[in-house]
Amino acid sequence: MKKDFLSITDLSREEIEDILQLSAELKEKTKKGKSPHLLSGRSVALIFHKPSLRTRISFEVGLNQLGGRGVYITDQEIQLGRRESIHDAAKVLSRFVEAIMIRTFSHRDVEELAKWAEVPVINGLTDLLHPCQVLSDLFTIKEKRGELEGLKIAYLGDGNNVANSWLNASLRVKLDLRIGTAKGCEPNREILTTAQNAGPSRVRLFYDPREAAEGADVVYTDVWASMGEKERFNEKAQLLREFQVNRELLTYADPHCLVMHCLPAERGREITDEVIDGPHSVVFDQAENRLHLQKALLVKLLGDG
Repeated sequence: MKKDFLSITDLSREEIEDILQLSAELKEKTKKGKSPHLLSGRSVALIFHKPSLRTRISFEVGLNQLGGRGVYITDQEIQLGRRESIHDAAKVLSRFVEAIMIRTFSHRDVEELAKWAEVPVINGLTDLLHPCQVLSDLFTIKEKRGELEGLKIAYLGDGNNVANSWLNASLRVKLDLRIGTAKGCEPNREILTTAQNAGPSRVRLFYDPREAAEGADVVYTDVWASMGEKERFNEKAQLLREFQVNRELLTYADPHCLVMHCLPAERGREITDEVIDGPHSVVFDQAENRLHLQKALLVKLLGDG
């Protein structure tokens, strides 16, 4: 039976641990020039309705390293729900490829694609969730700290798809998760409530960035206005100006904290140059690990793990 990855909650805690372990193994082998061709002869459709650097390159390079192939498809080829129904596109693609990765706007479109596809569907990003990013972030944190359980994660800024995926991660991994944001910029209310009431983690919402960052092992941020919300840029910049990750804010966090940003960054807005390029930053390790995590995810979903 095929398995999709639309949200981190599609995986059990045990499956997450398996993927993180395989990510580490594949990264080590790749660094030694011995990347195993676990997906030899496999093809994956890579559908992009949004611009991409990390998602596109990491999936394409990852498939190449595993002996497979990614087929890059833009909205000019597949205008889901317009030129062709999602049902029909899903059925046709399932006859051509072994999996589908899609990076788009509507989460409902991705759910419908997964409903009709006969091969695994991976959510490369929607306006609601960014599960590949946060699963990869868990890998980076474990790589740097050796553990995940009980760590204090302070997410500061807009309650966007990355924040929502951190909330979903807290349902599978026991964390002390603090969301620091301004009123009017909160994460999805249903996802937040579920994380606070149904998971193993301690999940809190703060409107003071210093309280959110207090003693944090990880300080995480993202752009204040995501793709699809740029018309709210000035409004959100005004609301979130106190949540900038800068040297002064880091004094409230653990002295050995990690600083993370999923990129692209708007330097000087949500994060300063001296922090993103400073000694606490693991931002570029974080970006690199998208490659290895997504390789492991593909191998697991395609049944060769």
